[in-house]
Formats: sequence, C-alpha cells, structure tokens
Amino acid sequence: MAEAIRVENVTKRFGEVVALDRINISFEKRKIYGIIGRNGSGKTVLFKTMIGYLKPTGGRVVVGEKEIGKDIDFADNMGIIIENPGFLSGYTGYKNLEYLASIRKLIGREQIRESMERVGLDPDSRKKVGKYSLGMRQRLGIAQAIMENPDILILDEPMNGLDNQGVNDVRNILLELKEEGKTVILASHNKEDIEILCDTVYEMEHGRLV
Repeated sequence: MAEAIRVENVTKRFGEVVALDRINISFEKRKIYGIIGRNGSGKTVLFKTMIGYLKPTGGRVVVGEKEIGKDIDFADNMGIIIENPGFLSGYTGYKNLEYLASIRKLIGREQIRESMERVGLDPDSRKKVGKYSLGMRQRLGIAQAIMENPDILILDEPMNGLDNQGVNDVRNILLELKEEGKTVILASHNKEDIEILCDTVYEMEHGRLV
C-alpha cells in the first residue's frame, strides 16, 4: 500500500524540552490511524510538525514524494483540525467557510454547502458563529477540514464538544471518507472512537512512540 505520510527520525526541541524524540512512523493511504496519549505526550506537536506549522529540530516529514520545509512549506492536500478551530465570530458559518475557501479558490458555493450539510449544519442559517455551541463550532471545523476534498485529514480531538448524535455523525463521515480513499489521522481521548474507527493505533509518551 502506498504511503501518504512518512515521518523519519523527527525530533523537536523547545529549548531544553524535548517534545518529540526520534519519531519514525508512516501512514498508508485509505486507512484511519489513531494517536493516543496523555496531554503533553507530544501528539499535537507531532501533528503540527507533519503539517508544516512547526519545523523539526532534526529528521524530516515527507508527504507523498515531497519533503515539508524543503520541497513545500505546507502540504496542500490536507484537511486539518488542531486545537479549537478559529472562526470569525461576527459571521455566519457559511460566510466563514466562504472566506477560507477564497484563499485558495479551489471550490465554490456548492462544495461549501455540501460540506456543511454533511456535518449537519444549515448553510442558510443566519446564526453567527459567536452564538454557536461548542459542538456546532466543532462541526463547522470538520466541514472546513473536508470542504476542499483533501487526500489526508489530520484531526486533533475531532469529537470534542459533540453530543452523542454528533459523535455518531462524525464517526460515519470518517468511515465514509476512508471508503472514498482518504487517509485519516486522529487523536482522541475517547477509547470507543479509537476502537470503532482505527485500523492502527499508536501511543505516545514523553515525545516517544511506545
């Protein structure tokens, strides 16, 4: 099976603190991977390094055939949720996604509407994001991650704030995306999410895979 991402001997230090310690891991296409570990274990730092938000102190990250930070600054085929998605509180959900879509101009109104409807949000709602519940904001974050039809999804706690129906909806979406050929890498504290969704699970502790 072809690789979507390869992490080779990646170390990340912040001063004296070693956040990632010689990480070697690869992610194949058409699979869902889980990364588990306590807060501070290095999951989010690993995700940010894979995306290109953080430059590794040593080692390299290869997406497809391109090295992050050398061949490309950021992978252009990724959908991302890391920490709380940041949206403009004075605009509707649709207007937020329309603004984000205008940056790369890859999609139009139809794809924005489809992504919102897929996660259970009404694209015609006049409700401003500042009035959204945590669960609605998380749904909007997932819509933003999938709207440009990326090959790879990197999702840090994608179920955060969702009620039971929302969790079931997002699980079904992720399984559908896998069937469509996507690679999904997610961090979750929910053991059930990991058991239901993931083909392979890695655990992190003190910046290392264990």
